[in-house]
Amino acid sequence: MKITCALPDFNFGTIDSDLNVVLYGHVNNPAFGSAGIAVLKEIVRKKLLPAPKAWDLLSLALAVVSADLAGHRKKSPDGWTREFDLTVSVVDSRFWNDHAVMVEKLLQFLTTDIWRVQFIDGGILPRPNCPPTLPEEDCAVLLSGGLDSYIGTLDLVSAGKKPFAVSQTVRGDAKKQTSFAAEIGGGLRHFQVNHNAKVPNSESPASQRGRSIIFLAYGVLVATTLARYHSGEEITLYVCENGFIAINPPLTGGRLGSLSTRTTHPVVLSLLQQLLDAAGLRVRLVNPYQFKTKGEMLRECADQNTLKAHASNTTSCGRFKQYGYCHCGRCIPCLIRRAAFYAWKEKDSTRYKYNNLAINDNDHAGFDDVRSALIGITECGELGIARWLGATLSSGLVTDKEELKQTVERGLLEVRTLLNALGVK
Repeated sequence: MKITCALPDFNFGTIDSDLNVVLYGHVNNPAFGSAGIAVLKEIVRKKLLPAPKAWDLLSLALAVVSADLAGHRKKSPDGWTREFDLTVSVVDSRFWNDHAVMVEKLLQFLTTDIWRVQFIDGGILPRPNCPPTLPEEDCAVLLSGGLDSYIGTLDLVSAGKKPFAVSQTVRGDAKKQTSFAAEIGGGLRHFQVNHNAKVPNSESPASQRGRSIIFLAYGVLVATTLARYHSGEEITLYVCENGFIAINPPLTGGRLGSLSTRTTHPVVLSLLQQLLDAAGLRVRLVNPYQFKTKGEMLRECADQNTLKAHASNTTSCGRFKQYGYCHCGRCIPCLIRRAAFYAWKEKDSTRYKYNNLAINDNDHAGFDDVRSALIGITECGELGIARWLGATLSSGLVTDKEELKQTVERGLLEVRTLLNALGVK
């Protein structure tokens, strides 16, 4: 699928594409897609001044999200792998074309698709009409509304950090994000936007495997607006997620697709860090919990009182919207969440649609994710963690492999302990 993503004044007729996407603007042509106007408006409204290449990274991320929505996996030869030929307008096309192979490698690992990316001139570089705001925060943190990012933000504040919270608004979580940012540390500066990517004839449900790149692009964009960045310092962007989900190993051979996401996989963060370094963007990506399970994160959180009060209000479910903004209780993220609460030994007040997983039918213990967890636990016990993980950690970009193996093993043990306690067989 050939897709061109450029600003509203670009002459799209000069490139023969299957889909044209207008970045940072509205379109009247129903055959066109659009993305990013809300982000532009929020940056301008807040008088922020991001680095030029951070704008370019955002443009790339918006293009990837648009392509992810437009590509129909079911129409691909193998029912999964898509091919994209993506053209994106940026400020520094020479730099990005010189590093296109790195970009393609990152996107291929992230989405398991085949990407060809080229860049053209004409990117966005807005400048405030008045003196910009240079926030005094000392770092940035992604605040999704999920449990891990909530714990991470609590720990940062408890350690004396002053983070700028960054959120991608998701229906059902927007109010939580706002509330968490307002309450933690007496109130955090908060950048909260939606990419508003829309394309005609989008696949339903969309894979959204590429959505990780937009979260990270927001974080990088905001990090480069800080006063410390403008004075020449390096800024840390905290991307907080437990090590089991960061690796997210396929529990069975059938879970190689969309059910095993790669948002904070070490390969993704390593490749993106290489790209940031090459671009001269002084932003350091850090996941402080890559060697922690979710249960360990809960037990070791520095602000236990606040965590106990609000942990159940966070969102983890992979089907939260599908079930009327209620946790299903049976998908892999829900199982890991419930296992973590059980390991924490604190009350889990989360409302789960399917609470009693001991019922052996297609809605409870017989559900595919519950069965996959049981199969994975059994196979890991029989094969050992190294053989069970197989090639999951084989990339040379993954360091500390032994510690990551142990983290995954402990995470799987938490799930096993929960299922045993619930009487799931």
